[in-house]
Amino acid sequence: MARVLIAEDDEGTRLSLAHALRREGYDVDEAVDGLQAARLGLAHDHAVVILDIEMPGLDGLEVCRRLRAARPAAQIVLLTARTAETDAVLGLDAGADDYVAKPVGLAELLARVRARVRRAMPETVAAGDVSVDRAARRASHGDEELALSPREFDLLTFLVANAGRTVTREQVMRAVWEGEWFGSPKTLDMHVLAVRRKLGDDARAPRHVVTVRGVGLRFEP
Repeated sequence: MARVLIAEDDEGTRLSLAHALRREGYDVDEAVDGLQAARLGLAHDHAVVILDIEMPGLDGLEVCRRLRAARPAAQIVLLTARTAETDAVLGLDAGADDYVAKPVGLAELLARVRARVRRAMPETVAAGDVSVDRAARRASHGDEELALSPREFDLLTFLVANAGRTVTREQVMRAVWEGEWFGSPKTLDMHVLAVRRKLGDDARAPRHVVTVRGVGLRFEP
């Protein structure tokens, strides 16, 4: 899963957000001030950086400028109590990709992070002989292009992007259905079976999409 940096000097807010992000499956780094945020952000390649604007040491706008210069692909979200239009303009001009006013609902913030993670993902991901071109919405197994439904494509993309790592069913559902799933839990199983079939996997002993009993799924190259 993606790595996320959250910089927030309010301990309660920071711990709550960090806990929620880890529960979603992200690797999370925490910074308590602007100086630590800049140091961590420059030292690691985070997919998403969440910055409070009003922090000791360096404010979020300055941290944003430094990280944008060094990490052009990072998705930066400013989290702030400032709600004036001019403040939003300053944040976006500093290089932020999104600007969220406090208080923000946890579900909304997590949805924004998921959207930013998708944007940070490389256009092409591959594992073994399976490759996925996100921009063209095309996937291939060896030299053969796969005929996938939109959900099957999103499922395969998520699994390939996390190849070798076990992901829970809940993480898969959130990433692929984006909170829009209201059906039976068997919905995921049906899509997994379809993807296995199109990859030529034996349903009884799959080689690529492996079920980790009691946990979730793992894509094996």
